[in-house]
Amino acid sequence: MRKFYFGVLFSALIAAPLFAQQPEKRRVAVLDFGYGTVMTSVQSLFGTNQDIGKGISDLLIDRLINDGTYRVIERRELNKIMQEQNFSNSDRADSSSAAKIGRVLGVDTIIVGDITQFGRDDHNTNVGSVVSRWDHYGIGNVGVKKAKAAVAITARMIDVNTGEILASVSGKGESKRSGTNLLGGGGGWGGAGGGQLDMGSSNFSQTIIGEAVTEAVTQVAGQLDQNAGRLPKQTVHVQGLVADATGNNITINVGSRAGLHVGDKLAVTRVARVIKDPATGKPLRTVEDPVGAITITSVDEGSAVGAFSGSGQAKVGDTVKTPASN
Repeated sequence: MRKFYFGVLFSALIAAPLFAQQPEKRRVAVLDFGYGTVMTSVQSLFGTNQDIGKGISDLLIDRLINDGTYRVIERRELNKIMQEQNFSNSDRADSSSAAKIGRVLGVDTIIVGDITQFGRDDHNTNVGSVVSRWDHYGIGNVGVKKAKAAVAITARMIDVNTGEILASVSGKGESKRSGTNLLGGGGGWGGAGGGQLDMGSSNFSQTIIGEAVTEAVTQVAGQLDQNAGRLPKQTVHVQGLVADATGNNITINVGSRAGLHVGDKLAVTRVARVIKDPATGKPLRTVEDPVGAITITSVDEGSAVGAFSGSGQAKVGDTVKTPASN
């Protein structure tokens, strides 16, 4: 009998951590990285301008998602907001503009960065000067001298409320191999596919320059994960109105822009009476009666849907807000 109790207790102790509440992942957005300082190198390497800033950003997003430290906003949602708010690519370099983008997106922090090195790791004067008509790009050779590829990037985490830089990290990757063409060694890599460079393709990652890119992004992602604890804990107070009430499915007029996330719980109240100043007739205080609560099940930018629970029934026009205990 004692062995049985001990076995049950041991099993409970082992299982307990599995049911422990995990800390909530912070929501972040990654803007396309700037690459103005290396644009000449990019054009020389590929024979035409390629948006390596978008490529690096996409790789970093994938790495952060796989690491699981953050919840990362989808590029589609980010691009939509950028277009709606008329934000240009140049806005990503300005901390205050980046913070504004982050507030609109309803994220905890926004990540911006720059590519400061992209190409060879030496100072061979023949780089870019040897053009072969049989080379797919025309340019991209590093002359007769073999060279390794080097890529350096920096990233900054910006507080969306203050514009303050919370952390600045950097990564530098160097290819393990060297060669006379930084785009070589990639298992038959076919190029940029009509002008669109896909840094996420396996063929590109196997090139000499792809090795350096992968290493640099890996370093930056690891450092960003380590700095997750530096993000300030934000208490978001959401308030809106019930826009539709069909059974227990409630639609409200606030969403991710207000900081609302799936799983959040909001109190539903109804105005009982308004107390007015007897001298001026201006409202002094609103008395509200509790109706119930909703648990958010889906969110977009300007609205959300939740499941209602409570003794009453929600109606259009009822108030929804973050509970006072939160």
